[in-house]
Amino acid sequence: MTRHVLPYRSPADDVVAPEYWRLVVEDGEVDLPEALPDWDYQMDLHLRRIVRVDLDRTRLQTGLPEDAALMLSAVWTATGSNLSGPAQHVSLPATGVATVEFDITLSGADLGGLLLLDTALVLAERRNETRPSSARRAGSVLWSDREALRLQGDAPQFPMAIIDFARTSFPNDAAWHLQISGGLEHATMGALLLLVNERNAVTATAFQNAARPRPIDRIVLSAVYADAARVMVEHALAHDDFNEESGFPDGSLGATLLSLFDQLFPGQQIADIRLRQRQSPSLFASDLQAAVKIFEVS
Repeated sequence: MTRHVLPYRSPADDVVAPEYWRLVVEDGEVDLPEALPDWDYQMDLHLRRIVRVDLDRTRLQTGLPEDAALMLSAVWTATGSNLSGPAQHVSLPATGVATVEFDITLSGADLGGLLLLDTALVLAERRNETRPSSARRAGSVLWSDREALRLQGDAPQFPMAIIDFARTSFPNDAAWHLQISGGLEHATMGALLLLVNERNAVTATAFQNAARPRPIDRIVLSAVYADAARVMVEHALAHDDFNEESGFPDGSLGATLLSLFDQLFPGQQIADIRLRQRQSPSLFASDLQAAVKIFEVS
């Protein structure tokens, strides 16, 4: 395992004893899994973790005095939304063994892709008078670890809202609408919005049950995701400058669409896909239906 060499003394790994992150569910708590394949943007995550820190050994091994303020910090990062933020910060006592319980709730609207949970023991305040070999800058990391949770599988996922289509310009009886705005360089989270018509009880209920879908819910979600993929593919192909050489920034709509093409049409050139779509749109629609594996529900 690679160990970073810090420009100041750091304690042994065992001065911090972290338990696994736990996911709070309706029936209690479970160890954080590797993935939540049924997660969607309406599903907030409630997480807990207990971490014990031996402050005496930490100070002895780092050369920091008792009045040096230490803090245990948890920070989250979501690759799908390109967002991150502090989850919880806890100030630590001067001596003894501190037991910290993190209890955090993350909004599903801010998440997506791979959720990274970083826990770190840090120097909370800058110290002007300290040993040359000891940390002195606020935020200096003395110990850290990272756990990851994949929040989406192969289906395209994006922010969504359940609304009454009668209050919009969309047809009252439509079940859903994928709204795409902005250019390919715009951030995906701001460019895509899936709107579900609350008047269509079957579709609205399917998304409300997305965390624990019934068989009928899985069929509805499969149809919605297949249609959303179609809209996204057609939107991408309408831009002649959309190709494998396009240098779209990370987290942008263009980068998301390139990733979708790699997933749906592995090994195929975008120019060939665009030509097939324009020459035989009905056949291409069937190709896309096969690529998204519509109604292949478990």
